[in-house]
Amino acid sequence: MENIRDKILSLKQYMETRIIGQEDLVKKLIITLLADGHALVEGAPGLAKTKAIKTLSQSVNAKYNRIQFTPDLLPSDITGSDIYVADKSEFEFRPGPVFANLVLADEINRAPAKVQSALLEAMAERQVSIGGKRYALPQLFMVMATQNPIEQEGTYNLPEAQLDRFLMYIKIGQPDAAAERKILKLVRGETADPENTAGRVSLSIEDILTARKEVQNVHMSEAVEEYLVQLVVATRNPEKYSKKLAGQVLYGASPRATIALDRAAKINAWIEGRDYVTPEDIQAIVYDVLRHRIILTFEAQAEGIDTDTVIGELLKAVPLP
Repeated sequence: MENIRDKILSLKQYMETRIIGQEDLVKKLIITLLADGHALVEGAPGLAKTKAIKTLSQSVNAKYNRIQFTPDLLPSDITGSDIYVADKSEFEFRPGPVFANLVLADEINRAPAKVQSALLEAMAERQVSIGGKRYALPQLFMVMATQNPIEQEGTYNLPEAQLDRFLMYIKIGQPDAAAERKILKLVRGETADPENTAGRVSLSIEDILTARKEVQNVHMSEAVEEYLVQLVVATRNPEKYSKKLAGQVLYGASPRATIALDRAAKINAWIEGRDYVTPEDIQAIVYDVLRHRIILTFEAQAEGIDTDTVIGELLKAVPLP
């Protein structure tokens, strides 16, 4: 009988055959799903961001909804609202598209803050409050939000509180020439199979919940745990670790970063076939976990320094266990 890890690896391998040249995105989406978190994905148009989350939902037999964020979107367009039913002479709640297992918030930065914040309660509390009542979201609930780094006209930056709710902030780049040729072959083949059923892996929601329990058994030694904690603490006091970073960080990562690093590192180790965490597991996901949780000073931004540069310097400065 196939164990749960083999099923997850089969899912990963299948997705890599559908999402060409984005193996890192595929792995980190699976890590986010198993960590019971949410992902913010940034990449140029046409890099299969939408296809990735849709393929994932089809593979785990989960309900999938897509929300296209636009400047005229209303919070109720996401959460749903109370509708008056004349036949019953009463209001009835009609759930919005957020009531699904996997939700794609496409181009989330194209809607103003009040609309972006409509996702905040759903992401943090797994519930929606309408008309004084609370409506629970499914046990398996994950938001993948996307944003386009090319166009900045007519966009709204996500509030820091909203950003901190995302387990990972994943940046993806263009595929190379070899991957581009594979994409051509894949698209040509899909014309004969519009539903993309060839070789599809089928998991259940229960499989994902079982995998979540199993990854909790991955061991992290005290030395590796201390390394993880020191990385997060270093974002708050970088001058104690590196003179080069003095005055570059305005705010460091919150305790959510520590929790996210712990969960994601354990899952990375589990996927790699180990029942213990190494520093390499932390380093494999540290950029995605920290890059949206560090706020730089104006001076650092003026010099062209980004959070990835700061994280790279902290990895050099914080000693390995």
